[in-house]
Amino acid sequence: MDRMIDDFFIPDNEVRLPKELDYSRVSEYVRSAEAFSRSTYQSVYIIDYFRQNFLYVSPNPMFLCGLPPEQMMALGYRFYSRYVPEDEQPMLIELNWAGFSFYNNIPVNERKDWYISYDFHILNDGRRILVNHKLTPLALTSDGRIWLALCVVSASTHTEAGHIEMHRVGSSDFFEYNLTTRRWDKRQMPVLTDGEKSVLTLSIQGYTMTDIADRICLSPVTIKKYR
Repeated sequence: MDRMIDDFFIPDNEVRLPKELDYSRVSEYVRSAEAFSRSTYQSVYIIDYFRQNFLYVSPNPMFLCGLPPEQMMALGYRFYSRYVPEDEQPMLIELNWAGFSFYNNIPVNERKDWYISYDFHILNDGRRILVNHKLTPLALTSDGRIWLALCVVSASTHTEAGHIEMHRVGSSDFFEYNLTTRRWDKRQMPVLTDGEKSVLTLSIQGYTMTDIADRICLSPVTIKKYR
């Protein structure tokens, strides 16, 4: 179990400038995470890469597997060895290594703009639940190392584990990690046209295709194509 924790905390994510860490600011980050968790169904937690534990775990049940937040915090990274299926634990260790290797090649001034997203199962009363995990830097040291990271857990939109992606805020380009070749492959997210955005927005608001066609002066056939 402890060996798995060692596999997560590797030289690539080691905090090398501990004198820069201002723990008097931690309560500000925790209050912000608490405020965010109150407005969402998603689970939120904060990783401290220097102390190698969790600083905060929200009470949202998505990621708790029936545990109270206090017990989750006490478990820290041991949570993954207990509540992630054994066949997926090597994937988490590999994506941790690959993610930080990728991250350390990003210019320091851009590192806060990137986040990693991936899917894996957690076990709740023996039942496998597929979740999506997004991890983004919250506080960095001057050499660009992550001290604190914010993690958001939600229900996955996929049907299987994996889908390991590195995204930069504001860019349609992203990188997908291939577990077979162990390479990051560049991809591009689909870009919607103005017409498609209008149809999507009105559809979300509950309008029918006929209603949408009337509002933006297009034929129902065109609306159907956009949708």
